[in-house]
Amino acid sequence: MSDDIYIIGIGMVKFGKFLDRSIKAMTGTVMEAALKDCGLTREDIEAAWFSNTAWGIYSFQHSIRGQVAFTANGIQAIPITNVENACASGSTALHGAWTAIKAGLYDCCLAVGAEKLYDEDRAKVMGSFMAGTDVEVMTRSVDALREQEQKRREQEAKEKGVQVQEEKTGGHSAFMDFYAAGARGHMQRYGSTQRQLACIAAKNHNNSTMNPLAQYTFPQTVDQVMNDRIVSFPLTRAMCAPIGDGAAAAIVVSEAFLKKHPSTRAVKIRASVLEGGRRFGSNDVAERAAKRAWAVSGLGPGDVNVMEVHDATAFGEISAMEGLGFCKPGEGGLLAERGDTALTGKIPVNPSGGLISRGHPVGASGLAQIFELVTQLRGEAGQRQVPKHHIAMTENGGGTVGSGEAAMTIHILEKA
Repeated sequence: MSDDIYIIGIGMVKFGKFLDRSIKAMTGTVMEAALKDCGLTREDIEAAWFSNTAWGIYSFQHSIRGQVAFTANGIQAIPITNVENACASGSTALHGAWTAIKAGLYDCCLAVGAEKLYDEDRAKVMGSFMAGTDVEVMTRSVDALREQEQKRREQEAKEKGVQVQEEKTGGHSAFMDFYAAGARGHMQRYGSTQRQLACIAAKNHNNSTMNPLAQYTFPQTVDQVMNDRIVSFPLTRAMCAPIGDGAAAAIVVSEAFLKKHPSTRAVKIRASVLEGGRRFGSNDVAERAAKRAWAVSGLGPGDVNVMEVHDATAFGEISAMEGLGFCKPGEGGLLAERGDTALTGKIPVNPSGGLISRGHPVGASGLAQIFELVTQLRGEAGQRQVPKHHIAMTENGGGTVGSGEAAMTIHILEKA
């Protein structure tokens, strides 16, 4: 069994909407960037994991996606594992590489996440997100949630004396309805507010102005977020992650490999955890994943200096901070409202801009979180560099079953 495991190379492309950029091309770009980052060559890679969720839906590349993407870029004749775990796919790929090295099978592995979501047919794009659910069950649930939201909008319009039109088909993904329902329940249970959600979104938008690889790089005030178009109450458009294209990569090595290839920029993986959700019972996947991560790493919430969490909407950050134990239930919004999660706060969250503003090419998002935190731990984040950067943590949820995430990964990283 291998001892400590390290990330020594990272790569990422700017996230955005690129109709002319292919999965193969983006894979090659981030792979080359990661190799260059640590001074390795293709021949050093012993095994690879490839994360993608939508290539089959959009271009019929349903199988051997990693083999197609990697061999087109000069990596072949090695074991390649394809990973699909909805929004947690990229971090699951990293976990796979970590697991294989931990088992002593390999000493140097590559994890790449690449995704193209943007398409001129918006209804197809938004409909594709249903693949991250139990489609048979969730189609009925989404219809019911959207009917409730339409009635709310009609009642609001009636009170204001204006007319309201039903949302056009393909207006937003089903997950926005799930998050909105969770946010409404949280507001009713704990008294959290729409303004707290706006504080989170504004923070992340403003962080992204300092991230040249972010999809959105424009600032937002709390009032601008509040006054943006409602997607599904209480979520406005500025509180929701955009669709887009992108890729990210990480090279993971054993301690023995690192001794043969010394690097002052290596980052230790203190914990790599993959947990599964429940169809029945409470949504406790974050609590269970965090409990394992704290036990494996020997750390706790008070040790973490910077985080990247899965904010597909602003409510995702509230849910994560509470579930991971950084505050009591009902206090997640207060952290942002007080400024505790700002770059100079007690626990900076999503310095990259998060999914809301860095972007969310589903299969690449988990590795984009890793890219940001490795950059932070190296002290190379420029204007968005957090003051303290010794221990970092990611939380990346994927899909939904029952009342919560179907899959969740947590990684705890340490400046070596």
